[in-house]
Amino acid sequence: MNYDYIIVGSGLASIMFAEQLRLHNKSFIVISNRSQQASVVASGLYNPVVLKRFTATWNAATHLESALPKYIELEQLLGLKLDYVLPIHRVFNSIKEQNNWFLACDKPVLTNFLNPEIIPNTNSAVKAPFGFGAVNFTGRIDTQLLIEAYREFLSKRNQFVEETFEYKDLIENSEGVEYHSLKAKHIVFTEGFGIHKNPYFKYLPLEGTKGELITIHSPTLKLESILKSSIFVIPMEEDRYLVGSTYEWTDKTNNPTQKAKTELLKKLERLIDCEFEVIDQRAGIRPTVVDRRPLVGQHPNHKNMYVLNGLGTRGVLVAPSLAKALYNSIEKNTSLSKEIDINRFA
Repeated sequence: MNYDYIIVGSGLASIMFAEQLRLHNKSFIVISNRSQQASVVASGLYNPVVLKRFTATWNAATHLESALPKYIELEQLLGLKLDYVLPIHRVFNSIKEQNNWFLACDKPVLTNFLNPEIIPNTNSAVKAPFGFGAVNFTGRIDTQLLIEAYREFLSKRNQFVEETFEYKDLIENSEGVEYHSLKAKHIVFTEGFGIHKNPYFKYLPLEGTKGELITIHSPTLKLESILKSSIFVIPMEEDRYLVGSTYEWTDKTNNPTQKAKTELLKKLERLIDCEFEVIDQRAGIRPTVVDRRPLVGQHPNHKNMYVLNGLGTRGVLVAPSLAKALYNSIEKNTSLSKEIDINRFA
């Protein structure tokens, strides 16, 4: 079979690049063994502000402009509810934090994102005597549902192969690449932390950061916004809440741990005062890069091979615009930003 593209991996980066190909009528097939869990276990939070320091995230306005319409398109394509628009309420722990919030609100880059009013706490189940600051243009994407539904969408179109990609069987030729019975002009690797097994791109400085989340059930919590303190608490359906996340730099497995659960519960009990039950725990390895910028671009020696990786904790927000940038680089020969181009590590 002949294609324009082979995509290796089936997480968020893969979906967004596949969408660029689909919208431009390019033929493609996706190969994945579903081993990488970062997108599946992600909170799905999109948020243009770093709430620990009250600063804007990298190119926040540009990424939002690309991301929000894309998730609307995917909802229409898949016939699913994916985007849950919710404000984030940053819990203040002191008068000093309130004052820092007011200072941040005056910064031009943050004016559109931060509400300058202090929101009083009226929920007796939440411990927030100093109130909250509200962030605009925030919400949650159901990434797990999106990934499962998009794989099913591709499967019905015979565009998804569930298997482990064997790098030794990849052959380059004058027209592109061959893999088993597949031929393509280009191949794009979107493997997340799995890049460490990729002989072509494992030289890139991607560090895996393990993150763990728990899901709780609490009929009395009654949150209508996302709470952010030392952890976040995200409302879901049927009185369920997603609580996370941890950061672990040495353990590179997808196995949930008691240590992370204990850490999350201690922080949660400092934030809420009501009964709850832990009903789920999950873990995955975030693909984070040493300079905290994504890995996008063409291999320096293998001209038909490309990478789209390193989306980190902001994957939901940045994936659509990065996929578009890579597509334009390949098909229109546009230059990638030096911040994201893998040539910075050549």
